[in-house]
Amino acid sequence: MNNTQNTSSENSTKKVALHTLGCRLNFSETGSIADGFAERGYQIVDFGEPADVTFINTCTVTDGADSTCRNLIRKANKVSPEGRLVVAGCYAQMEAEKIKRMSGVDLILGTQEKYKVFDYLKESDEQVVAIDQRNDFWEAATTPIDGHTRAFLKIQDGCNYVCSFCIIPFARGRSRALPIEDAIKKAKEVVGNGFKEIILTGVNIGEYEANTGESLTDLVKRLNDISGLKRIRLGSVEPNTLYEELVKFMATSPKFMDHFHIPMQSAHDRILKSMRRKYDFSFYKEKIEMVKSYFPHAGIGADVIVGYPGETEEEFLTTASFLEASAITHFHIFPYSKRKNTTAVKLDGHLQHHVKKKRVQILNELGRKKLQSFGQSFIGKETEVLWETKENDSWTGYTSQYVRVFKSVKDPQENLKNIIEKFRINPANLR
Repeated sequence: MNNTQNTSSENSTKKVALHTLGCRLNFSETGSIADGFAERGYQIVDFGEPADVTFINTCTVTDGADSTCRNLIRKANKVSPEGRLVVAGCYAQMEAEKIKRMSGVDLILGTQEKYKVFDYLKESDEQVVAIDQRNDFWEAATTPIDGHTRAFLKIQDGCNYVCSFCIIPFARGRSRALPIEDAIKKAKEVVGNGFKEIILTGVNIGEYEANTGESLTDLVKRLNDISGLKRIRLGSVEPNTLYEELVKFMATSPKFMDHFHIPMQSAHDRILKSMRRKYDFSFYKEKIEMVKSYFPHAGIGADVIVGYPGETEEEFLTTASFLEASAITHFHIFPYSKRKNTTAVKLDGHLQHHVKKKRVQILNELGRKKLQSFGQSFIGKETEVLWETKENDSWTGYTSQYVRVFKSVKDPQENLKNIIEKFRINPANLR
């Protein structure tokens, strides 16, 4: 009798599948939304499994991201034709009419409205399109329900910059941030949920003080005092907002990881000026040198756009030469994509697809070699690793410098997830 009742109960439980594209900010937001589904009795299933509700949190930073979004919509509709399909986030914000014409889409929610998904699911069985003005700040953080080991904590959203290539200010609205007291309260919740590492995320977290009147340095000092929080990373920080006071404090605490992400976009001043970036190349180099003076072994990531309108072969090679010689270890290479409403769309000299593709390939290969060499520089050294996932007979995790390492285990039942341990790296640990 009990078995029959249990089976009936399990079969009646609603299921939701969630998928996230794009930045860490999106992942933090999906984590909070997943938690909301779980609180309402939904079972979280993997994307691609049949579900009563499928929620896709989208990205629109490039043409490729847009195309991936559309493919995921088609896949979700094929897998769960009777389920409700929610398309939310930046692509939904910018291209609602395109999405509206796709089969099977029930809800189209912009960057502001996606947090109200539960209200919209109740209201109507008809297709709903909800796009708002994007001025409120919605708290978000990774939760245990989505299976991550490192937690993304959203402290900022939106952007007031007007970079010529970027659509994100149109998608996410003006810059706003979470006050320190609220951020600390949220961080304590995250740690209380068992997370040992937090990554501070946002569109432009360096603008934190401009939004709150409180310095980012003061926020990280307060985070540093949270009991149980073992590791802290910064998300992407624009070079013009990465101040020495902040880096200097971080260097005094073992909780802060030797890892930074500092967008570059180009190593050529003409391109940077056309992009409306807030620095020139020499300023960028000084920021990298400043970080290395406090964190000599740091892993440093950089975003780079290749094939920007009018970029010559010589200008591209200038960027490539700098990347090869610099302390940058983690490359994030993007081909320039036309984004509507941006000023770069109107420029002359748009490059053909095959030229951009070739330049991306060159820098991706250079980045692969540099990251491999960087990882090998730690062979024979002891470091701490936070183990995250199991792949075949090995556990994998990241060092402080964001070098991915592997540890073979003999006992298949051994569970290392969310364990931080000292680990001596040998060649077999790197792949």
